[in-house]
Amino acid sequence: MKKKIVLDKLILFIPLFILLLISLLNMYKIRTVDGFENYFFKQALWFGLGFVVLFVFSFLRPKLIFKYSKYLYFINVILLILVLFFGTTINGSKAWFNFKYFSFQPSELMKFSLALYLSLVLAHTKKGNMKQEFKAILKALFITLIPSLFVFLEPDTGAIIIYFIIMLGIIFVYHINFKWYLILGLILIAFLGAFGYLYYFNQDLLIELIGTSFFYRVDRLLTFVNQDSFQLDRALISIGTSNFFTGSNGVYIPEAPTDFIVALSISNLGIISFILILLCFFVLDFYFLVQLNKIKKLQYKMFIAAFLAMFIFAQIQNIGMNLGILPIIGLPLPFVSYGGTNIIVYFMFLGILVNLKKN
Repeated sequence: MKKKIVLDKLILFIPLFILLLISLLNMYKIRTVDGFENYFFKQALWFGLGFVVLFVFSFLRPKLIFKYSKYLYFINVILLILVLFFGTTINGSKAWFNFKYFSFQPSELMKFSLALYLSLVLAHTKKGNMKQEFKAILKALFITLIPSLFVFLEPDTGAIIIYFIIMLGIIFVYHINFKWYLILGLILIAFLGAFGYLYYFNQDLLIELIGTSFFYRVDRLLTFVNQDSFQLDRALISIGTSNFFTGSNGVYIPEAPTDFIVALSISNLGIISFILILLCFFVLDFYFLVQLNKIKKLQYKMFIAAFLAMFIFAQIQNIGMNLGILPIIGLPLPFVSYGGTNIIVYFMFLGILVNLKKN
């Protein structure tokens, strides 16, 4: 039994530590670049705090965490409102509270709050017929749309997508009737059709509806294939000029420690670092899938499904945009990209997972 527990922990923590090490090596490598001098120290500090958070959450009572999730959710909504008035604008988004020694992004914390609260609400929503399932879907949409509206005003496209990915992960585990997937699919097609019509034939009206800033972000998503991007060009140059064990040091990549961490890692540490990142995520994804199948209680199963959906989507999106095959929407790579709030949130999720396994 003890051997099983030790093996289980090794499967979780060995790939995690490799990802953290790759992240720190990259932050150390760029310490001489203007603006990135303190990234190594700050990243190490965030990882240290992350393990403290993981330890604390692994010992809290799961029922207690979910019971008070609604308060965390509503506090987080208030923070999303406040950041619109008192936040700091970075890269066109007013999404950060900037303090003397650190910054805090409420939209990142909402990922955790939303997963907890949605799991609680839907687990206590009866199912069995179309009417009850309709109520459940409406509840999920309403709870997800509230933070999405305020994040839309920042704007932060990536966070909004993640909120709906979390919602879909939870609804999938809720096991609604297959008819609802068809209905939701038709609604989505109708929405995309209307949006596409306005985008191609009446952009002035679309800009009035969603605002100039958000329209620019959407336009960048829809035209990323034909669009010249200095960030992407630099990222692809750094990848293309790197060897297996040695990188192409000296190639400047904007937003390298966050959005383009994969290109930065290849540039600093060689292609071997990218292969290690892929292997580590493969092991972690498989591990979380196994845990999802083991957990029987619906509420906890929904939460793990939400985390897994978010976790896998962030990997695919970040790696895809580094390779130029997906649009750039500003999603960090879990446990590798620089960023305090994002790192702490992922460790909170891990803390709950360890807690559920233990109990």
